[in-house]
Amino acid sequence: MSSGDRLPTARRRFRSPAAFVAPVLLFLLVAAAAFAAASFAAEDASKALKKASLTLHWYPQTQFAGYYMAREKGFFAQRGIDMEIRRGGADVDVVEELRSGRTLFSTMFLTGALRFRTEAISLVNVGQIVNRSNLLIVAKKKSGIRTVKDLNGRKMSLWGDHFAGAYKKLFAAKGIWPVIRPQFFSVDLFLRGAVDACNAMTYNEYVRILQAGHRPDDLTVISLREEGYDFPEDGIYCLEATWTSDPQLCRDVRDASLEGWRYAAAHPDEAVDLILKLADEVGYTVNRLLLRSMLLSILPSIFPESSESGVLPWVPGALSRKSYENTVAMMNEVFVGDQWNVSYDIFHPVGVEAAEVSPDAR
Repeated sequence: MSSGDRLPTARRRFRSPAAFVAPVLLFLLVAAAAFAAASFAAEDASKALKKASLTLHWYPQTQFAGYYMAREKGFFAQRGIDMEIRRGGADVDVVEELRSGRTLFSTMFLTGALRFRTEAISLVNVGQIVNRSNLLIVAKKKSGIRTVKDLNGRKMSLWGDHFAGAYKKLFAAKGIWPVIRPQFFSVDLFLRGAVDACNAMTYNEYVRILQAGHRPDDLTVISLREEGYDFPEDGIYCLEATWTSDPQLCRDVRDASLEGWRYAAAHPDEAVDLILKLADEVGYTVNRLLLRSMLLSILPSIFPESSESGVLPWVPGALSRKSYENTVAMMNEVFVGDQWNVSYDIFHPVGVEAAEVSPDAR
């Protein structure tokens, strides 16, 4: 066969560039359309989320694990909330953050919310997370302190303002008064032997005292709860105007937070890993053992065990009328003022209702 015979075959096998351009253009157009659709969908989803912020009253630690896990696992987003969580600390006044509008929600002790409530700062409780007291008195047995009465005339470091309310009521009931030294943010005075006793939380300072080398057998540990001075602690607060304008948002913040706490309870190592990372980012010194002990110690104050009668002592996330009225009565005895004398229904507008949270954290 001559070369001339091959030319028609070669021409038939050759395609012009235009034959390739059309499929490529079609592919690019389809891809661009899909990308645009995804972008618009993401933008629409983002617009649908309500922006909110929650300022915690201390640095990242597992005392707040549930809130951080709720954001990390998308529990806020599932309820339509784009939640920003802000750290607290010695340089953050959570009440001022609420008053100024820089945050919509914050955490604080019940006694703190009552103490700082005014007409201008109408704090309301939309979720009572820690429903029993974790306050302790810790002393060294070698000091001779075995009971509360042994503290009379002895040096003790104590937090100020509303944190001291339950202690002051206990001392008055026992007819004693220790020599009080300010404790501020650590138990260093106790560890250095400058005071005979200190106040502590079961899940925080007490663990730090043990980590500093003190053995439990060498310590006298007095629980204020066991002494009969049991007042709820950490709750979620906002201004009354926030509740009035969007009560469903407030309920959703509470429910998402409780779901986060249930997840943290089921996945403690994951929660500790997250808090370690967050604490490192802000330069707050903690360690894994402290964070794990803190988490396991605080959980029973959030999710109660059933009594012998099968009745739960409290509803998770709710502030009972009895606990509220007991706390107000204590405040009236210990502090000067009346700003906390507001009705239960105004202060805790969500009422005692079961939070809509699955019992199984997944």
